[in-house]
Amino acid sequence: MHVKKDDKVIVLTGKDKGKTGTVIKSMPKEGKVVVSGVNVLKSHQKPRRGGEKGQIVEKTMPISASNVKKVGK
Repeated sequence: MHVKKDDKVIVLTGKDKGKTGTVIKSMPKEGKVVVSGVNVLKSHQKPRRGGEKGQIVEKTMPISASNVKKVGK
């Protein structure tokens, strides 16, 4: 895999094309990477206990490593 954790990358394709960020997690077996601020999914969470409110949690999902390119140092 051409990118590792803490590398600065730019997204080449998809809805987040042109965005830059750092690699949080690298998954070489799946060929995917998790980039901060890219491919963010909003997930609705139900309240767990009585009196607690439900909330919307933002999760950063993995994207294919072939869709990112290293940017300088």
